[in-house]
Amino acid sequence: MAKTTKPQNLTWSNDTQLVGLVLELESTSTTSLYAQYTIALHAWFLNQVRQYNPDLSAYLHDGESEKPFNISGLAGQLVPTGTQLQLQAHQIYQWHINALTQPVAEFFQHWLNNLPATVEVRNAPLQIKNVNIAHAPTTYSHLLQQYSGKNRDVKLSFISPTSFRRQGHHFPLPVPVNLFHSYLRRWNDFSGMSVEQDAFLEWIDKGIIINQFHLDSAKVAAGKRGSVTGFMGAMSLSLNQKALENPDFTKLFYALVKLAPYCGTGHKTTFGLGQTRLNWVESVPKTSEVITNLLGERISELTELFKVQKKRQGGERAEKTASTWATILARREMGESLIDIATDLEIPYETVKTYAKLARNALKE
Repeated sequence: MAKTTKPQNLTWSNDTQLVGLVLELESTSTTSLYAQYTIALHAWFLNQVRQYNPDLSAYLHDGESEKPFNISGLAGQLVPTGTQLQLQAHQIYQWHINALTQPVAEFFQHWLNNLPATVEVRNAPLQIKNVNIAHAPTTYSHLLQQYSGKNRDVKLSFISPTSFRRQGHHFPLPVPVNLFHSYLRRWNDFSGMSVEQDAFLEWIDKGIIINQFHLDSAKVAAGKRGSVTGFMGAMSLSLNQKALENPDFTKLFYALVKLAPYCGTGHKTTFGLGQTRLNWVESVPKTSEVITNLLGERISELTELFKVQKKRQGGERAEKTASTWATILARREMGESLIDIATDLEIPYETVKTYAKLARNALKE
């Protein structure tokens, strides 16, 4: 495979734990892109890691802890065409990838020395034109040291649909406890400076003031199966005077705010959800979101229908089966092949074929 020349000024110290990259990608021709293309970006990235460190790739794929990386979707001119998106010839698209641990940051450094010529997204190769640092190389301890001692308002913007898991369901609201629980989980997993969770979250619940917010909701297909109801928008937060009486938690609060752009917010951040920025970014609806929202809504509709039919079985297995059937059938309805769906979901083709048949028959009942 052809390699590209390593971009300049993309080096950092060996102790770096956190770094964010943004790749500038060019579509060489006008070509179709399926709605859940972030699955292909996720798989392509893990394959790049596998070529360097198979054990690290397996951990990123299968690890039960928090994932030490995340990716965004493509930012740029994605045009809805029928049931798919369309990449425009010679247009530049931005793709963010973030590392949350030293091993992943180390992989980034190796990878930049051996950068491939293209990012492969099924049948839509994108040429890598440039790579820049989006979030500066740093460490968890340095995030703590950045606290200035002043009580400042902080702004968080959620630029891709963001959601939490709560009591087995999606929870699409940026309640401060949920926000900072999300960040603290990553902090406790990766920083080496674990903090007692319950005490900190109780302090958050009592000490956060929401000054301003502007939010919208969307239902999107996310991850390998199922749909997610998420929020997008921006909010401004500050601490009350009582909270400031705990300097250790105050210092951690500002460190976790700084962590947010690296780790993202909520769940399924390795499939493009929960991308977060520190400034106030007014979300502008994109035409490309029409397709992803349609797919998410159809998956949700079919999931509920299949869950009702399977209610006699009950339990988590029935719910997972309903979600899998719904995802397969909804994507098939949007024109995708069963082979491609099987590849994305990492399910044998014959199994996907059987599930599609069962789902169609269930739909007729």
